[in-house]
Amino acid sequence: MKKNILKHTLIVLVLLSGLLQSCRKDILETIPDDRISAAVFWKTEADARFAVNSVYTSLDATNLFVLDGITDIGHTNTVFTAEYAIENGSYDATHSRVQAEWQSGYRGIFLANDVLENIGRVQSTNTALINQFRSEARALRAYHYIKLIGLYGDVPLITSNVTPADGAKVKRAKAADVLAFIDKELTEAAAALPNSYGAADRGRVTKGAALALKARAHLQAGNFKLAADAAKEVMDLNVYGLLSEYGKIFTYANENSKEVILDKQFLAGTATHNAFAFMGPNSQKASASNYVPTKALIDQFTMKNGKLITDPTSGFDPTKPYDNRDPRLRFSFYVDGDALPGGGFYRPVPGQNGADEVGKTQQNTSTGFNLKKYVSAEDFATHNASHLNFILLRYAEVLLTYAEAKIELNQIDASVYKAINDVRTRTDVGLPALADMTQDQLREAVRRERTVELAFEGHRLFDIRRWKTAAQVMPGKVFGLTYYSGGNPVTIELPSVVKTFDASKHYLWPVPQREKLLNPDLGQNPNW
Repeated sequence: MKKNILKHTLIVLVLLSGLLQSCRKDILETIPDDRISAAVFWKTEADARFAVNSVYTSLDATNLFVLDGITDIGHTNTVFTAEYAIENGSYDATHSRVQAEWQSGYRGIFLANDVLENIGRVQSTNTALINQFRSEARALRAYHYIKLIGLYGDVPLITSNVTPADGAKVKRAKAADVLAFIDKELTEAAAALPNSYGAADRGRVTKGAALALKARAHLQAGNFKLAADAAKEVMDLNVYGLLSEYGKIFTYANENSKEVILDKQFLAGTATHNAFAFMGPNSQKASASNYVPTKALIDQFTMKNGKLITDPTSGFDPTKPYDNRDPRLRFSFYVDGDALPGGGFYRPVPGQNGADEVGKTQQNTSTGFNLKKYVSAEDFATHNASHLNFILLRYAEVLLTYAEAKIELNQIDASVYKAINDVRTRTDVGLPALADMTQDQLREAVRRERTVELAFEGHRLFDIRRWKTAAQVMPGKVFGLTYYSGGNPVTIELPSVVKTFDASKHYLWPVPQREKLLNPDLGQNPNW
């Protein structure tokens, strides 16, 4: 499918041009020659394929870093960056991120709707293929609605493209009604989608992706039986599995591995992203370190023996804080002493005079940690133009969704332990298997697993909202690494940085002010 991305930009113009159609057949009307008109499009199977391909361009990528970066496990590295206002609770309906996520979601929905409205015009006898394309568009539309109700709650449910006049009058649907729509769409899409594709079509939505999205949607809504059932359907397909080495998931060598259920595909020189430059250590070609991990996240990684670092029997040595830890810590984040893509070592500790020393520049990490996922050494030469695929759904999430849902139902059996332990005991992770735990203990364990396994993959904001723990974990000062000066421990505390979370309103974002100005009927979320 990477080759097909070459055509995406053109197809977006094709779809948008449909708005220019007129019902008049005046002889003076001509087909525009600066774009492909809907008058000549929607004829062949190739047209349908290109149009569906365009919907994939709306999927998330580096914005997932932002969504994790504004939670307890991350920090907006410079307080003058707009997203810091979300951290400190001073944002409102005019905030650019609040607008951007709404807008990008409905852009994807527009593109999917356009496909679904027009694909029936394609002249094809290959009914199965056309149904597959329809199902891809329906699943991708559902992807956006899952995210929108997670961020905003009630949102407009738009299933066909509307005129600007009609759009100015649309009302929000209840989140429960949108979820019912999502469930129906994904159930029917899964029935028409294949388990897998050939090499030329890798990256397209599969049956497993539709079912995994269904599991995500119901877990987010607290419908644990439906979440567990959908996750089990994915597991029973026997198509996906965990990559044996966690440290190799986010690499070019393992793109399209058995762990990847849905990703956004990129292509060198044509469709690229800037994850390396956006998140990498500043020493690496002046990368920006836009969002950095916090001590709150780093401390959640246990020792290799599975014990918390606060456990006096764990063997944790504060003078060597990264030794004998859960290996996913160093696979996911740069910590003091790690080798860098451009050569040399990551040295963030104050007083070491390292290029990444905290406080040395505004773009240096403020906590002493940097993201390692998607910061590939192979992209060092072209750090603004990575083509590493962005993983949006992987099998580890499905296993943890299944385990969490079964735990919440108090249906704890061997399958629950296996799902969690498969994630914990990869070849290069090797944490001890869990056994004989109470429901509360398992709940805590699976939440910790989600936090460390999926860190900075765009899940944390939605997790702490649905767990209703955001009001406990978000507020307070932001801390970074601990180092020793004159034999005494010093923990970095970010000056003038205090996270805030108002439980009366912050469990949902406001409806963007720009949208309300266009359509006052949208209303507003409580206390905004």
